[in-house]
Amino acid sequence: MIGSIFLAFFLSPLLLCISIAIKLQDGGTVFFRRRVVGVNGIYFDAFKFHTMVQNADKILDNNPDLMAEFKKNYKIKNDPRITRMGNFLRKTSFDELPQLFNVIKGQMSLVGPRMVTPEELERYGPFKEKRIHFKPGITGYWQVNGRQEVDYNERIRMDMFYVRHWNIWLDIKILFKTVLKVIRMEGAY
Repeated sequence: MIGSIFLAFFLSPLLLCISIAIKLQDGGTVFFRRRVVGVNGIYFDAFKFHTMVQNADKILDNNPDLMAEFKKNYKIKNDPRITRMGNFLRKTSFDELPQLFNVIKGQMSLVGPRMVTPEELERYGPFKEKRIHFKPGITGYWQVNGRQEVDYNERIRMDMFYVRHWNIWLDIKILFKTVLKVIRMEGAY
């Protein structure tokens, strides 16, 4: 939490610049709230910078191929709904920075399993109960060891590896690897 407070304060000029750029691009909302499952199955809204056009859900609903790709991995490569600014934010992972406020609120951790929606949690099957005993993280084992390059089942395996092997040194290692991945803009889209 202390690290998140420091980072939010240190990065506040960047957060402000990004917010202004998003607002100037399309006049829409700056933040996107994603309803996710937290510790002990309690739902909360995770914050992200808005990276998609305003009618993104309608575009997805009207395109069966995009919907099929989304349902498979909850990501779409070359997603036509992403704005130019959104593309930059995703490649640099800056779209995740508002989650620092979720950490400050005690809903997330800097490092942990990836955040999931209630629908995604069902894909964890028998591992679902273990998964909800950990706060979701802004970054985690999956993000530094595969990111978008692995399928959803592999993401689940990586989350469960993290849950079974958690220790402070693993978190520190993941934080350092995250910085390198972000600098190199590896695997994000």
